[in-house]
Amino acid sequence: MNARERHDPGSLYLGMPPKKTHAAIRCHWATSPLMIEYHDKEWGVPVHDDRGLFEFLILEGAQAGLSWETILNKRENYRRAFDHFDAAKIARYDAEKSRELMANAGIVRNRLKIASTISNAKAFLDVQKEFGSFDSYIWQFVGGRPKVNRWRSSQRLPARTPESDAMSKDLKSRGFRFVGSTICYAFMQAVGMVNDHAADCIHR
Repeated sequence: MNARERHDPGSLYLGMPPKKTHAAIRCHWATSPLMIEYHDKEWGVPVHDDRGLFEFLILEGAQAGLSWETILNKRENYRRAFDHFDAAKIARYDAEKSRELMANAGIVRNRLKIASTISNAKAFLDVQKEFGSFDSYIWQFVGGRPKVNRWRSSQRLPARTPESDAMSKDLKSRGFRFVGSTICYAFMQAVGMVNDHAADCIHR
């Protein structure tokens, strides 16, 4: 007699086999409630809204050296601290505002990352002016369409690709910071430029 039968005698009495439950299979990193929600609702979903793209660009840069879950836990604090990622407002931040951000325990208090958010906002506005939208610019690195990969396991994903290398190089040439190739690839995954859900994931 198995554990379920010991605690559910009715199933024996009715001659019915224990009910089988099938846990949803997700990419291996989606383990905590917060990460599961992000995995299920956002990761790999195409984003074309400029403010949403800017938010992910900044958050991915903030993650450098930290876990993505740490950043997700601070996401709402980031939205409040950085005017809901309004690049036009952030580009006007001055030294006083920078000191205020450095004192904000709700975000990653790294002077270089805070400074890069402000300079990235300025570069972001320049890209919008040149291309009409950041969306038009950034999606060109995958030809305007999501690249759907066929990984057998989410544990074997690359850290960078030729596309992320090209994106990183071009962003840096435009004055963006904290946009190394690994950060760019994480960004591409986050905004659905690439779909890296594993072959057996429920969101494949």
